[in-house]
Amino acid sequence: MKKFLFIFLTGLLLASVSQAQKIGYIDSNFILSKIPDYNKVQQEMDKYAEAWQKEIEQQQQQVDQLKQDYKAEEVLLTEEMKRKRQAEIAKKETEMRDYQRKVFGYEGMMFRRRQELMRPIQDKVFEAVEKVSKAKRVDFMIDKSGELLLIYTNPVHDYTEYVLEELGLVSDRQNTTGSQPASGIVDDPNNLPEIDVGEQQEATPAPPAKGTKKKSNN
Repeated sequence: MKKFLFIFLTGLLLASVSQAQKIGYIDSNFILSKIPDYNKVQQEMDKYAEAWQKEIEQQQQQVDQLKQDYKAEEVLLTEEMKRKRQAEIAKKETEMRDYQRKVFGYEGMMFRRRQELMRPIQDKVFEAVEKVSKAKRVDFMIDKSGELLLIYTNPVHDYTEYVLEELGLVSDRQNTTGSQPASGIVDDPNNLPEIDVGEQQEATPAPPAKGTKKKSNN
């Protein structure tokens, strides 16, 4: 409900300012995918996740071993010894779950470490977006990768390429936002790849195939 309300209110905002002010959009996910440091962050976070997951698995193995030992010796234990062993198992299980939440839970170690590594990259992208917005006199710059659901976007308002240029990530061919890198784009409009409906990706009309041409300034 909140998401639909957000979309509705945003639509009203855009409708009210579209007559007097200039609006553009970018695809931050696509921009990040072109930044080498972002891929390094992804690889580093994978290593952290793997190491932390191994620690949790080791703790789980310890819990499982305590349970097996208890089951094998249960008939030989007194009631007091049973309670003591059960309490020990419960304590280990609690410690394991607490550590798991501490690492992978909301705002846990994984989340904070990723924020720490991503902050310089995000700052760099924000500065580039700000410079492009001022240079192109865009009053509102929307991120199509965010919460806002854009049913249709006119490519003339797409400033993703300008941000990439500002970041020094110009390619031989114009970058096209989407799941494929620029080198994998098919030029022939009659031979475009089918869109996976399950991923709910929007379809942006493809310009006529007239070769590579940089779009004019808005």
